[in-house]
Amino acid sequence: MTFGCSSSRLESIPVTEVIMTCNALRAASLAVCLAASQPVASAPDAAQPIDTPSLLETIVLWLSANFDLPVPDRPPRIATLPEADLVIMRYGPEAKVPSGHVAAVYDDAEETIYLFQGWTGRTPAELSVLVHEVVHHLQSAANLRFACPAERERVAYRAQGEWLTLFDETLESAFNIDAAKILVSTVCTY
Repeated sequence: MTFGCSSSRLESIPVTEVIMTCNALRAASLAVCLAASQPVASAPDAAQPIDTPSLLETIVLWLSANFDLPVPDRPPRIATLPEADLVIMRYGPEAKVPSGHVAAVYDDAEETIYLFQGWTGRTPAELSVLVHEVVHHLQSAANLRFACPAERERVAYRAQGEWLTLFDETLESAFNIDAAKILVSTVCTY
């Protein structure tokens, strides 16, 4: 089941109703994410604390509901590394990559998301990097196959972009990644 707002089935519905529905779905997704990540400030003495899903679990559920990705048996490990190490993991030791180009890498064999050193997850942009890499974990855990490594980036960038729209941001405003860069990054070039 997906909650996307670009389906051809929506063409027969008045535009204002589609916009209201899409905004409501975005607001509901955001509310679930924020509720799961915020502890209750104070409660009466009779209130019993409960375990709430972690932010990572919430992201997995959001991705599963919105992008038809299966929920894995176990979450990814998450660690931080200096950017130079991320560049080596992504492109190899001889790569000359400008600073700020690699924010994270997913290691399929280790089932680990490596985020840039200093990542805090305190901004929508930083959280969107985690969302992007969690997509790769879900793809790997489901043994999804792709024609080339670039092809698996399509859903990851789409999910990252949708996450950012929940906060009135875009890939372009947050990372200077426009449609042309996404196209080049997600096409197999044999």
